[in-house]
Amino acid sequence: MPNVHKIAVATMSRDIRLFDVSSSACFEEFRLFGLSHVATTLCYWYDVKAPGERCVLMWGDEKGYVNLLWFLQPHKDLFETPFSDQSGPKPVFLPDICGQTLMVSYQQTPKIHNEPINRIIFEPCANLLVTSSESATSSLVIMDMNQRRNSYIWKIDKGVHCFDISWSLNVLVTAGLEPSIRMWNRYVTSRPVSVLHGHTTTVVDVLIHQALARIFSYSKDAVLKIWDIQSQYCVKTLPLRFPNIHVGLSPEHGSFPLLLSLAGGHALLVSCREYLALLRLQHVGSKDGPKNFSCTLYIPDLKQVVTACMDSSVVVWDVSTGRKHTEVEKAHGHEEITAMAADPGQHRLVTAAANGTIKVWNLLNGQPLHKLEAVSDTEVTGVICLHDNELLAVGWSQVVAQYSIGDLQDIYVKADEPWKSGQLHSDDILAVDHCPCLRLLATGSYDGEIIVWMVDTQRPVTRIQRPQSGRVYPPIDRLLFLQKRAQDSQCRGKPLLLSSQAGYICWWNVSGPKHKHGQFYVPHRVNECVKGLNTNNENSLLITGDGTGSIQIWDISQYDLSDEFVDKEPPLLCAWRAHEGAIVSMELLEQSGQMFLVTVSVDHSARLWTSDGGCVGSFGQEQQWDLSNPLTYQVNREIAIPAREEEKDRTEVHQSETTKSKSDLAVWGQSSRGMATVNRILSKDYCQQTVAASAPSPEEHLSLHILKRKSRAESFSSSDSFSPLPQRKEAMWDHMTLDLQREMASRQDRRLLFGDIDCTKLYRIGNECTPFQVLQIVEMSHLEDIPIRLAVLSRSESYSRASDLNSPLLSSDISGHSGTLSN
Repeated sequence: MPNVHKIAVATMSRDIRLFDVSSSACFEEFRLFGLSHVATTLCYWYDVKAPGERCVLMWGDEKGYVNLLWFLQPHKDLFETPFSDQSGPKPVFLPDICGQTLMVSYQQTPKIHNEPINRIIFEPCANLLVTSSESATSSLVIMDMNQRRNSYIWKIDKGVHCFDISWSLNVLVTAGLEPSIRMWNRYVTSRPVSVLHGHTTTVVDVLIHQALARIFSYSKDAVLKIWDIQSQYCVKTLPLRFPNIHVGLSPEHGSFPLLLSLAGGHALLVSCREYLALLRLQHVGSKDGPKNFSCTLYIPDLKQVVTACMDSSVVVWDVSTGRKHTEVEKAHGHEEITAMAADPGQHRLVTAAANGTIKVWNLLNGQPLHKLEAVSDTEVTGVICLHDNELLAVGWSQVVAQYSIGDLQDIYVKADEPWKSGQLHSDDILAVDHCPCLRLLATGSYDGEIIVWMVDTQRPVTRIQRPQSGRVYPPIDRLLFLQKRAQDSQCRGKPLLLSSQAGYICWWNVSGPKHKHGQFYVPHRVNECVKGLNTNNENSLLITGDGTGSIQIWDISQYDLSDEFVDKEPPLLCAWRAHEGAIVSMELLEQSGQMFLVTVSVDHSARLWTSDGGCVGSFGQEQQWDLSNPLTYQVNREIAIPAREEEKDRTEVHQSETTKSKSDLAVWGQSSRGMATVNRILSKDYCQQTVAASAPSPEEHLSLHILKRKSRAESFSSSDSFSPLPQRKEAMWDHMTLDLQREMASRQDRRLLFGDIDCTKLYRIGNECTPFQVLQIVEMSHLEDIPIRLAVLSRSESYSRASDLNSPLLSSDISGHSGTLSN
């Protein structure tokens, strides 16, 4: 009851209890008793335009009646009946308020059903009540509360177990004991418009999402299906594998397992005993609106930039003009594209998604060539194309999968034999890079471990930062081989591998007993990450892009990495603020002897930059640029985007620091017209002071958030949470920055929430549906330890629920736990 901040709970004792939830202390405020029958379903409505004028609490009971309790002035006390106990809830006897009063009015409709009412919906505009039951003679009824029109009665064999109706779409959806869904016109009761088949067990709940024109259906075997109303086809099937589900037993869902929340971000909640599953729905907005980019790739031969988005679209841009060349929508359905790669011939594009699917496309025409078998339905974080038509993929599956994509006739490509060394990573693989001249492959995981493999033998060469008891390492965000130095035989004994973790850039030697040779902190703010990591062809420059939206270019040509550990940063050539949000991917390209940068960010923009911080433009903008003509760059136009006021203030505050910087430090990114305003001038002295004073080491950075057993949701609300944001005038900036922080925290959140659960029971279902533990219950002992009467009763109830299952619930990965019960 949102307008009065109360929750109504119906019990088997023929009463309805109202709990006040307006404060942190939830307490029972009223108890409505004396009901003639047990309430089996509840419904509440209030006038949104005038929430204090009229609202009604409705319930259907076990005898087929609908009861309505009208509250005329809910902003005051709901009841003024005297009560004896001042400290407890106010008991209200229903017969005392059956008549019209100044506060409450009660009415009961004539008997509608012969069976208990299981669902009720109220339509205030037409004053209609829609109810359902499992009665074959009155399965669903639409009645006029004023009794001015005849009722519409549906007579369906075995009745209706659940239904939903959309008045704007004129669609009625029902489900019964059969594994099928019926779509009706609400004025035609004789035959359904369509029957949707696809479930294998009884459908326990259905919902209609009007904005998306979709139907959500959920069956007893914990399978959720999404149907398109117009085409009447299933567009997505998602098995929800809760930790408390056992093979052969039907899970307990309750009478109302689905809840659609349209407040804020659209979400769907699914309940299964003490667990909840949260599904983030696709944002409902304009098709041509700003894209939320996830990664980018540069194709040198075609002079094209490829960007991938979270809405599963792939766009190919002409880098010379910024014009859109090709776009592929719904490349992986509705799944976020998480990784991309191009084959050595630069004619095929490989994309990977959050659900484990991998596809190969023709870059010239955008046509699909291959669909690769998914080794797991978890996120793919990296793909590597080798010269011999071999493809390697890594991700949350913790293994290295290999494919052969040489045969163009094979539309569906199965995975090759497993990696010879098997699964050596004990946690999700987040980063990967390949060194062709040395035939080496490097993979980095969430627990901070880096494994260097020999591609030919598929054996590990060395394992770096191997997790040990009491030793915590931050996750590996990016890996980068220095390819030019690897080709020089004199440099092979020096550090050739770079890693980004917790904002630090670490230098590693892949040979010899001592691997780590140096590290330095990049962002000018603590608790940030570096998602952009690249170098030029000569390995003389290192380009980084961090979580603050800033780009830094470092001179590493003379970076001294001897046998001694180096903790100083290389010379910083230039730095500028490129985006309002965090940079998630970055590519380096060279044309006509000039270096350009492509960056994509969580602020829904993909931009092209010169090496001195000048903005060439944003991909997709109306005015195209000519890469050979600097006058067409956005930095040289009068239509430049004005800098934020707070950025101007920052520039003035740090202007004195700029003038005091050393002469060999060139500051770029700020023109006479105010374009590409520098957020902060990162001089060598200033960076050293910042890192020494406030930047924690990688180990200290992670220990602040992992050793404390609390959820990420609590971390975001605390004052010392993950990278607290400054107060800003634009709320959109806060929202976009938090998006990336939530993405980085999702993996750690899953571990914190499921840390005490048996991992063999847990099935991770990706970023679209993340189950979280509501209440941790200690499991009961085996059946032989339970008294005979309870064991027989539990067994009979379990198998009676599973009697209508036609197929196994889950794969065999959790079959070993079918002998235990979850309380």
